[in-house]
Amino acid sequence: MKILALRDLADALDRLRAQDKKIVHCHGVFDVLHVGHIRHFEEARAMGDVLVVTLTPDAYVNKGPHRPAFGEGLRAEVIAALGVVDYVAVNTWPTAVETIRLLRPHVYVKGPDYVDAAKDVTGGIALEEEAVRSVGGELRFTEGVTFSSSTLVNQHIPLFAPDVSAWLERFRSRHTADEVKRHLDGLRSLKVLVVGEAILDEYVYCDALGKSAKEPILALRYLTSEAHAGGSFAIANHLAEFCESVDLVTYLGTVNPRDEFLRDGLKPNVRPFVVRKSGSPTIVKRRFVEKYTVSKLLEIYEMNDEPLSQAEEDELCRALETRVAECDVAIVADFGHGLLTSRARELLSNKARYLAVNTQINAANLGFHTISKYRRADYVCVHEGEIRLDNRDRSGELEAMVAEVAKRLACDSVMITRGKHGTLLYREREGFAACPSFAIRVVDRLGAGDAVLAISSLCAARRVPADVIGFIANVVGAQAVTIVGNSASVDRVGIVKSVESLLK
Repeated sequence: MKILALRDLADALDRLRAQDKKIVHCHGVFDVLHVGHIRHFEEARAMGDVLVVTLTPDAYVNKGPHRPAFGEGLRAEVIAALGVVDYVAVNTWPTAVETIRLLRPHVYVKGPDYVDAAKDVTGGIALEEEAVRSVGGELRFTEGVTFSSSTLVNQHIPLFAPDVSAWLERFRSRHTADEVKRHLDGLRSLKVLVVGEAILDEYVYCDALGKSAKEPILALRYLTSEAHAGGSFAIANHLAEFCESVDLVTYLGTVNPRDEFLRDGLKPNVRPFVVRKSGSPTIVKRRFVEKYTVSKLLEIYEMNDEPLSQAEEDELCRALETRVAECDVAIVADFGHGLLTSRARELLSNKARYLAVNTQINAANLGFHTISKYRRADYVCVHEGEIRLDNRDRSGELEAMVAEVAKRLACDSVMITRGKHGTLLYREREGFAACPSFAIRVVDRLGAGDAVLAISSLCAARRVPADVIGFIANVVGAQAVTIVGNSASVDRVGIVKSVESLLK
């Protein structure tokens, strides 16, 4: 049998090694098998006696929201059908490093596109070389012509709806992956300030048992729970993937503050400043979730959303005054839970060099909290429902509302997120630029808008072209909806790999 579990494969290779067989190892996604892969395997097989191929599991394929085109089981089956391959296994880890140490090949083989390690945005090839040398092996490269699975998928196996594929084709005619990556690289030097409430997002996983026998309520069986650093903490972590340093101004309560947990969840290049809100808990949003479908059944807030006291507001404004003068971009994530007073909003409107704002509607502020609270912004990023609420217009023409808000706030750019319909970006000089959603697999939508706000704000501040901002925003959004809540931030390497895959 060619397809083995990794541990069984390691045992089989030990027996072959005892027979003085030279083991050659190839690793990759190998999605949409093509002649380039076959030539790669044939050349690798000539370097030894036994060819082993391990596959990146579906969960760790970072080639975009639409990949892999074929699941790990099908990919393993197709490769096992090749006579040149002796054994196949699906990897357990994100990279091949641990697999190399387990299998101990004599030769580890990569394709010619990995010869220049500097072009590997993941940094994986250097780690793999170190791993293979640590087990006494060597790294070699094949020399055949390079083919691209991504190009084949994009051109011949469209995984998106026809309108999305057509949009991507038009975008590819105007922009290259290298151009988009240069825009992303240009974000790194920005000095960023994030202002907004800290929120602890707690997920309580349950089995839904059904209606209680004697009460009209849903009965649940508790399974497990987990907590994530959300709100402004999550936004700061998203930004930390793309910027060298991020300042954060937020508040925590004095009752059950959860300092250590929240601070431990911050990335090393985020510098927090905390205002203490006396007599208040740190905000907790507890969601009861059906485990199998990740469907949210009930939400409970622990918070005091009254405005800050005079002393607390003074402390907040002093912190903002100091930091806003030093930053290139101030990103305000206003969840409407009492941190951003009228004085703080006015200070930011007056002093921020570049001001990006989101006013999020939620169960605690619905009808009381809209973008109109701000006198000025350079960039606004809100959901369609939030701008319709601001205009008190449920069904009117969206474009007219967007243009009116841009004029009222003297705002250069307004981004409207529209869920499965993608985004709409308005600039007075450029008009409207719509971009479709690239999300194929949606695990959890919570936090996706915050991720889009974070990265698109940087792009807007850098004057990235409108259609490129829309493209980047939807790549970010497509990755964000595959993450449960704020359990992880969007990954810069994954974003870059998605850009490369979508634009081949």
